[in-house]
Amino acid sequence: MFFRRKKKKVPPPKKKSRISIPDDFWVKCPSCGSILPNPDLTANAKVCPKCGYHFRIGAYEYANLLFDEGIEKEIGANLVSADPLNFPGYKDKMRKYERLYGLKDSSVAGIGHIFGRKVVGFFTDFAFLGGSMGSVFGEKFYRAARESRRKRVPLIAVLFSGGGARMHEGIFSLMQMVKTTVGVIQLEERGVPYITVLGDPTMGGVMASFAALGDVIIAEPNALIGFAGPRVIKQTIGQDLPPGFQRSEFQLEHGQVDLVVDRREMKRTIARLLDMMTAGIR
Repeated sequence: MFFRRKKKKVPPPKKKSRISIPDDFWVKCPSCGSILPNPDLTANAKVCPKCGYHFRIGAYEYANLLFDEGIEKEIGANLVSADPLNFPGYKDKMRKYERLYGLKDSSVAGIGHIFGRKVVGFFTDFAFLGGSMGSVFGEKFYRAARESRRKRVPLIAVLFSGGGARMHEGIFSLMQMVKTTVGVIQLEERGVPYITVLGDPTMGGVMASFAALGDVIIAEPNALIGFAGPRVIKQTIGQDLPPGFQRSEFQLEHGQVDLVVDRREMKRTIARLLDMMTAGIR
């Protein structure tokens, strides 16, 4: 009598585990074409380490770079647009952007410190409707300027606003050009320093009002700065424009801005300026 030995069950080969890589892990630089890991790019202040291209950056993200501990006390955090014109789809669009970016509007304002120096900051976010200026935008800037004036601490405005005045709010949006300008004038009357940092882009009604009124106007490299864009101007006058027209370096050469500063050096540069500008403030 024969007995067959039972074959040992061999376990199936283990599947090799695959490392899950987020879709946005790799970023392509629009300037030099380099493929960069997003964490490394973020650690480098969103500046390409190969060519120095400055990526656009969110309002809270810039505040965290510029301030020692980010925004410590926010100003006007709960303000939302009232949709004064009942513009079709405007409320839905605002809710959508709030879900996407965690912002109620295109700007953020608050108090922080730069190497221990107390300041008020105002930051705009291009991702939210192009950083456009509406009634909430203007009110936040005015409140930031008022806080700066009352406490006699400098105001720093960091701007990424290509949308200009927001068409969804019509004349209410255009009125913010006056409102923000009044805020700056009141700072000047009080002798409080005001510095603007112009990112790519800073255009339209933002540039035509408070952005151009800084005691010192700093631009990031290669930022587009102006009122109407170069394509509109070229179509209007029917002439070719100079190389680099309306870019930071062009504007520096023509006296529109005072400094062009790499984002990675922005905090140190502003700190040095504040030391000079606040020497006589009591």
